[in-house]
Amino acid sequence: GTPEGVASAEPDAEKDQLVVATNAEFAPFEYKEGDLYYGIDMEVAALLAKELGKELVIDNMDFDSVCLAVGQQKCDIAIAGLSVNPEREESVTFTTPYYKSAQKIIVKADDTRFDACTTAEEVEAVLASLAEGTKIGAQTGTTGHSYIEGNEAFGFAGIANAEAVTYDSAALA
Repeated sequence: GTPEGVASAEPDAEKDQLVVATNAEFAPFEYKEGDLYYGIDMEVAALLAKELGKELVIDNMDFDSVCLAVGQQKCDIAIAGLSVNPEREESVTFTTPYYKSAQKIIVKADDTRFDACTTAEEVEAVLASLAEGTKIGAQTGTTGHSYIEGNEAFGFAGIANAEAVTYDSAALA
């Protein structure tokens, strides 16, 4: 169907509001056009607020702050394309996942190192052969960022010769 824009109310402690932490940089799940929020996650947030009889407030923030905001009770819930891991489960409780994501590698058109890869193991072999100091971009605090640097909670050893260059959004990365 056609995406429906979702408006955010202004925070007001005097009103009965549902405050949702997100990072509206992850189309088609959550993104912003003008003053409205779009994407399946934002439509779910609007339906949840309606079901609870609350006014919806969307708090758009850096991705790596979303779980922290909920854990510190600055927001009621987070809806932001989050991958579940034990580290995040220390500060927030997750619902049953409704989408299984996969990581993708984007390279310049003339970079053919990955062209023959047909399995994850072959991609990992190319990554393991990268020259010392190779820079790889990722959005700060995301699974991709964890994959580059290594993250025990996700079970990622990291990419030995790579340096993560972090960005505020996936689009910038």
